[in-house]
Amino acid sequence: MRFTRAAAVATAAIVASALTAAPASAHGKTKPLGTKSLAAVLTADKSGFDRNGHDYDILTAAVQAVLKAKPASPVKVLADGKTPVTAFIPNDLAFRRLVADIQHTKRLPGEKAAFTAVAGLGINTVESVLLYHVVPGATITRKAALKSDGAKLKTATGATIKVDVYGRWHKRIALIDADRSDRNPRINRFDINKGNKQIAHGIDRVLRPIDLP
Repeated sequence: MRFTRAAAVATAAIVASALTAAPASAHGKTKPLGTKSLAAVLTADKSGFDRNGHDYDILTAAVQAVLKAKPASPVKVLADGKTPVTAFIPNDLAFRRLVADIQHTKRLPGEKAAFTAVAGLGINTVESVLLYHVVPGATITRKAALKSDGAKLKTATGATIKVDVYGRWHKRIALIDADRSDRNPRINRFDINKGNKQIAHGIDRVLRPIDLP
């Protein structure tokens, strides 16, 4: 069942004020959130470009490329585990689909070719796209997100994305971006790095800050 308008507005206010959640300890007290960064989680996978479309090799390479070219980029927040953020991270298949859309083809490129195409958009564009996936100042867990239907989340670019909780019996979450002509990304993996100030949720499409033709 959808929230009422008043409930949606109230929930949006809660999320916007850095809604956080932490697991309870055995003694019933709140356990402080850890400081492991999302960058540490991403770079722990040493496999590189492979045939696994459900990990985050292209995203990791994109983050590293931006920080190499622009060490002071706001993207560096992903390496600062003391700063709360929620990131919606596209898997490799999501980036391959994006490149196929941009190139107007139904054939999906391999991971290395997809990264090359993404990098070819220019480092400033890659930086902006990455920041559009980051909500600073908030540690939003799956539990909190499922209560946030209609909430507008302000990203690190200043633009917003909207939370769409749908499904009657099995609740799912889609994220409404600026592209009105393509399917919205859906969360397919929750609570990556849970228990820390920086948390991520995997998505099956890349969030688009503009309406692509």
